[in-house]
Amino acid sequence: MSMPTAPLLPGLDLHPLNAAVPAWRAAVGPAAWRQAFEAAAGAGARLGALWASDERDRGRGMTAHGLIVAFEGLVCLDLELDAEEYPDVSDLFPAAARMQRTIRDLLGLRSGADARGWVRHGAWRADTFPLRRDSGGERELSAGDPRYAFVRVDGEAVHEIAVGPVHAGTIEPGHFRFSVVGERVLKLEERLGYKHKGIERRFQALTLEDGARLAARVSGDSTVAYGWAYAQAVESATGMRPAARALWLRALFLERERIANHLGDLGALGNDAGLAFGLFQFSRLKEDVLRANERLFGHRYLMDRVVPGGVSADVDASGAAHLLGEADMLEREVVSLRSIYDDHAGLQERCINCGRLTPRTAARLGVVGLAARASGIAIDARAHPSLEPYDVLAPRVWAHRGGDVAARMAVRFDELLESLALQRRILSSLPAPGSQPARGEPPREHAFGIGWVEGWRGEVFVALDIGPDGRIRRCHPHDPSWQNWPAVEYAALGNIVPDFPLINKSFNLSYAGVDL
Repeated sequence: MSMPTAPLLPGLDLHPLNAAVPAWRAAVGPAAWRQAFEAAAGAGARLGALWASDERDRGRGMTAHGLIVAFEGLVCLDLELDAEEYPDVSDLFPAAARMQRTIRDLLGLRSGADARGWVRHGAWRADTFPLRRDSGGERELSAGDPRYAFVRVDGEAVHEIAVGPVHAGTIEPGHFRFSVVGERVLKLEERLGYKHKGIERRFQALTLEDGARLAARVSGDSTVAYGWAYAQAVESATGMRPAARALWLRALFLERERIANHLGDLGALGNDAGLAFGLFQFSRLKEDVLRANERLFGHRYLMDRVVPGGVSADVDASGAAHLLGEADMLEREVVSLRSIYDDHAGLQERCINCGRLTPRTAARLGVVGLAARASGIAIDARAHPSLEPYDVLAPRVWAHRGGDVAARMAVRFDELLESLALQRRILSSLPAPGSQPARGEPPREHAFGIGWVEGWRGEVFVALDIGPDGRIRRCHPHDPSWQNWPAVEYAALGNIVPDFPLINKSFNLSYAGVDL
């Protein structure tokens, strides 16, 4: 892949990374950091991720990193700091606020006016920063959880409803603070980070092979997306080139992950809107898909099937025939169930105009993935930058402008059927075994790579820094839920509290993905 000079940020000294993904990197100062984000916002680019690293053992300072999704690809900015403060960009990209608060919790670097913690929750001392090189990690525990300063809404008849963090179902913990008049929501504020797992700390000093297993467990419903993004980062850093068949099998696994999750969500959405029939039918279909995964590829959720340099599972002729037959069955069932959903007056009454996120608000918040497409923003990394094999598969990007629960449901139906079509194309054109064997080089000292994959929920990024011993020095996995959780707060405004479970499920964001 040739790397043209990115015109989006003309004042930067951009250096292309290796060709696993189209990406550039630049070292900047504080003024250039801010100017680059201003230029990106003005040009319609998006914030990909923000994270930081402790570079003092390299004779440098703490370093903030920003990932911009430019039209040509990705631009990674590195800002080495002389002090423990760096320029705020949350006024340009609202999703940056919580990322900056997380950087404060984990490394002590300050940015932005909101000084509230995001992931610490009193689990370690306030002067302990787990991702610093001289930290003892999160074993330095502290007692108690400081009171969280929720934004209060005052006025006649206004009261608060606290929901969570423990919920009735088998879901991860999250706290939702509603300010309401009657049952009408005036404001919703989320507090997440109740299950901080120390994943980014755990990556440090792992081998690249062990890092792949950890990456696949960041968010269990997106194990293929994370596994592929991590593999891309390793391949970018080492110049490794997977076999063509392996890339096509990765796409097969990714689409099956999308199919399973969309089936599960459509059933849950029907149930939350009072149509238990939908839950029963879609749960049955999802279980069929998961059982086929186990039988053909060795794992229900395809965990560890994507590895750096290739894949750990293949499909033979009989397995391909089974998947083609399954696709025909699923298409018939899904089309039939969609007609039931579309014609069910009670279901449509609950979903239309419920939890609406306008295209303008979605764009301002930087929403990504299926939630963006349901609000008229047709972005999908499978179609652009369209990395192999999606450059050949040419998936259609489905979008709706309604921005409500009904639109997010419609996008799932459309994408589910599109994924079945992609699965057929993959199986009919799968390259022969042994073509284009993987090749690469031993990891160079301070080698750096980036992965970029459109998971079922949205874009997954992985940034990987390899140390001088060939082990992981720093790895930052980024979930699309970072961008989309603030949108749930907006979507709930003006709705009644009983509709919140339906609104929340229509986004179905990851609690684990923003709690590393």
